[in-house]
Amino acid sequence: MGIMPRNRGGEGGIVAVDMLSERATMMRESVQKSQSITDNMVSILGSFDHRLSALETAMRPTQIRTHAIRKAHENIDRTLKAADVILSQFDLSRQAEAKILKGPHEDLESYLEAIEQLRNNIRFFNNNKSFKSSDGVLNNANSLLAKAISKLEDEFKQLLSSYSKPVEPERLFECLPTSMRPSTGSPGDQDSSSKNHLPSSHGEHNHGTDDTVYTPPTLIPPRILPLLHDLSQQMVQAGHQQQLVKIYRDVRFPVLEESLRKLGVEKLSKDDVQKMQWEVLEFKIGNWIHYMRIAVKLLFAAERKVCDQMFEGFEQIKDQCFADVTTGSVAMLLSFGDAIAKSKRSPEKLFVLLDMYEIMRELHSEIELLFRGKSCNEIRESAFGLSKRLAQTAQETFRDFEEAVEKDATKTAVSDGTVHPLTSYVINYVKFLFDYQSTLKQLFQEFENGDSNSQLAAVTMRIMQALQTNLDGKSKQYKDTSLTNLFLMNNIHYMVRSVRRSEAKDLLGDDWVQRHRRVVQQHANQYKRIAWAKILQCLSIQGLTSSGGSNSMGVDGQNSSGVSRALVKERLKTFNIQFEDLHQRQSQWTVPDTELRESLRLAVAEVLLPAYRSFIKRFGPMVESGKNPQKYIRYSAEDLERMLGEFFEGKTLNEPKR
Repeated sequence: MGIMPRNRGGEGGIVAVDMLSERATMMRESVQKSQSITDNMVSILGSFDHRLSALETAMRPTQIRTHAIRKAHENIDRTLKAADVILSQFDLSRQAEAKILKGPHEDLESYLEAIEQLRNNIRFFNNNKSFKSSDGVLNNANSLLAKAISKLEDEFKQLLSSYSKPVEPERLFECLPTSMRPSTGSPGDQDSSSKNHLPSSHGEHNHGTDDTVYTPPTLIPPRILPLLHDLSQQMVQAGHQQQLVKIYRDVRFPVLEESLRKLGVEKLSKDDVQKMQWEVLEFKIGNWIHYMRIAVKLLFAAERKVCDQMFEGFEQIKDQCFADVTTGSVAMLLSFGDAIAKSKRSPEKLFVLLDMYEIMRELHSEIELLFRGKSCNEIRESAFGLSKRLAQTAQETFRDFEEAVEKDATKTAVSDGTVHPLTSYVINYVKFLFDYQSTLKQLFQEFENGDSNSQLAAVTMRIMQALQTNLDGKSKQYKDTSLTNLFLMNNIHYMVRSVRRSEAKDLLGDDWVQRHRRVVQQHANQYKRIAWAKILQCLSIQGLTSSGGSNSMGVDGQNSSGVSRALVKERLKTFNIQFEDLHQRQSQWTVPDTELRESLRLAVAEVLLPAYRSFIKRFGPMVESGKNPQKYIRYSAEDLERMLGEFFEGKTLNEPKR
């Protein structure tokens, strides 16, 4: 609103002021009215606020009760839900109890599920111990679980026992490679020990390169093993490891021992072994080698497989059960080997010791694999300990042999000059050694440094020299030096011939062979010189001429050359006596080698027969012209040749002449 200008006239200005005043009055009234309304509103609102405050105060108990009721409903809902869970646990517990009371035999899978449910219930109530009856429920559940596990133990034992049967020998033989299967009932019935101390190709030749397959027998059906695994798992979870191990040992231990007993394994003490005759012991050692191979490669391998599958996931239990079941059987087998290794050493034991050492070497890696783990330490070390003892004893026996050969004092006389038993024994011994070359070299490498080939050659050379030294001593027992030479000729020839036909030739060399062939010839020449020198003198012209003889035939029967008939007769008579004596004695002598025998006869005949023919041709007429010429000329050259054919045949004294 503006101020009107004064020049518009007085009347008009007054009207304007009046209008303005009127408006101002209206506005004032309006403001006053508004203020009055505001004051009234404030008063009303103040009154309303006061009444609301009073209402809120009046409503507060109701709100509190409503909240309490709502909370109560929530608690009731939670309690009802908890009650449902508890009731369901009770229901599951009753179901589990019903299955457990039935036992595991009818439905093992359901039984195991019930045990797991029972364990869940126990865990639940352990976590809800605020529940009023939780202690009672837990006691009942734990008691029921203990009964369930007890029944599981019984089921495990019953199931394991019913399927644990000894393995029959025939079934074991079927698991062997074809070449090792006996032709009859057991290894002992076949000629498996025919080598005895005579070696054959086996252990060492197959070691590391043998591709033959051994198929361990199935001890427990594959369909049963998972059940036994589940049962054992439950027992372990229940903390019954020791009961599990004990049950397994008590069931399987006697079964394994019975399998070995049926096979032929015996419990033999050291005293039993020491009392045995060598032939019996040798036979049992041959069988023991087969038993060791069957036990390790078949029975122990099969038992290990059962343990690994049944106790899968429980390594310590695997090893413990395997150790507990096999320890007695292993000890029974090793004790026999140990008794042999510790028994008194003798040369004939070397080869069986080497056989035993070979099988232990062959089985070394398998023993290490099967008897792994801490629980098997003692068994494993026992087996390896036996290998070392066998090696040591074999080494010592081999060393003893050389000394025994040189010092052999056997009084066995070979009156016929043939090959001495010691010679054939030693030569066969040496030949057999070459079937064990790799084993012997292994022994040399274990106990000595250097080249094993040269060591074997040196030992063999020393043994042969020891034999010759002994034979030289034995040859001196003969009073007849010609027989001494025949004896040495026979024996050294046997040595040379045997070496030439064996692998020893490569080891000893051609030089050894040639040197000893010359020795044989020297003894043959010595025999011929000593045995026949005296009789050849009878056929010599020397000494036949009588002093003072004339050119005419005299009373004493001298011929024109002065040879005395009497002396000729005497010579022929002496010749006959000596030849008959030689024939009688030397027909009893023996040259066992056909070629050498014929060669020696021929050498004698080449000297004797020409000399006899010459003597008879020259002086025979002097005797034939006299009385009883057949008394002096008893034999023709052909007769002598025939009789020489009877020399060295080893005839007995009471055998008539041919």
